Amino acid sequence: MVLQNNNQTGLIDNYNRKLSYLRISITDHCNLNCIYCQPYVYTPKAPHKEVLRYEEILRIVSAATTLGVTKVRVTGGEPLARKGVYDFLNHLAKIGDLSDVSLTTNGVLLKPNLSQIKSAGIKRINISLDSLRADRIKKITGHDVFAKVWDGIMEAHSMAFYPVKLNVVPIRGINDDEILDFARLSYSYPFHIRFIEYMPIGDTGIRPDQQILATEIKHRLQQIAPLHPIPTSNADGPAERYRFEGARGEIGLIRPISRHFCDTCNRLRLTATGMLRFCLLSNRQVDLKTPLRNGCSDEQLKEIFLAAVRQKPLSHHLNEKNTDCLSENMSAIGG
Repeated sequence: MVLQNNNQTGLIDNYNRKLSYLRISITDHCNLNCIYCQPYVYTPKAPHKEVLRYEEILRIVSAATTLGVTKVRVTGGEPLARKGVYDFLNHLAKIGDLSDVSLTTNGVLLKPNLSQIKSAGIKRINISLDSLRADRIKKITGHDVFAKVWDGIMEAHSMAFYPVKLNVVPIRGINDDEILDFARLSYSYPFHIRFIEYMPIGDTGIRPDQQILATEIKHRLQQIAPLHPIPTSNADGPAERYRFEGARGEIGLIRPISRHFCDTCNRLRLTATGMLRFCLLSNRQVDLKTPLRNGCSDEQLKEIFLAAVRQKPLSHHLNEKNTDCLSENMSAIGG
C-alpha cells in the first residue's frame, strides 16, 4: 500500500492519487433505454425532492475546486432532458477554478440546443452512439432516433465543437460488425472514436460471452491500417489513443475490464441524488445532500470531501467473485 503524503494538499487519497476530476450526474432520467444501461423495463427513478437542486450542485463544485478539482463532466441519465440545464451550464462554466467543463449526451436533444450549449462555454462533447444503422439504433436504444443523433453530431462538427467524441460499446452479435465502419469515420471527420469495453453493471441481460475486450477490438482495427500511438498526458483520461496514417480524427480504446486504469484514476462521481462515489464499479459512497440540507458550512462540506476520499479503493474488483461491485443500472449512477 502507498500511503498519503501528508505534505500534499487537496484531494489526495491514501494511494497518492490526486483527484481533480468530478463527473456530475444531474438526473437519473433518460429518454432512451439502451440495452447495456437501462433496459426497456420499469426502472424506479429518484423522487424529485431527492434529486440535487442546481444551486446545491454548484455549491458542491465550488467547494471541490478549492480542493483541487479542475475538470468536470456533466452526465445523466440524459442531462439535456432536465429542465433548466442550459442556465445551469452557464453558471457551472463560470466557476473560476475550473479549466475544463464538458458534456456527455445521447445526442437526441443535441441539434436544437447546440447554440445554448456553446454559449455556456462548453467546447467538448461526448456522444454515445452504438450503431450507424437506424434500424439497429432502434433495437439497441428502444427508440427510432438515429437521424436526430447523427444530425446533432454533424451540427456540432459544423459549429466547431472540438473534440466531438463518439462513445461506442461493442457487443458481440449486436454491433461488433460495425467496429471498422466507426473507425473509418476518423478518416473523414476529426472525431475521436472511442471504443469502450462493456462493463457488466446491473441487470441488462447481456451474456458474458458477448463482451469484447480491447485486444480483440484493436486486432480488428488493424485490418484497416496500422494504428499509430498518440502520446498522452495525465489530463487525457484513460483512453489509449491511436491514429491511422492520414486520418483527421483518432481512435481511443478504454479498458475498464482487461487493463483497468485504477492506479492513475483521478475521478470522483456525484450522483443525481447527492452521493459522492469513489469508483464507478463499487457501491461505496458518501452522502453530501443530507449535510447540505441540514445547513453545513462550506468548510464542513470540504471536510466531508477530505474524509471521503480516504475511502477511495485502490482498484475495482469487477472480475472477482463476492465483491461489493454494484447492482444498480448505469443510468442511476452517471457513468
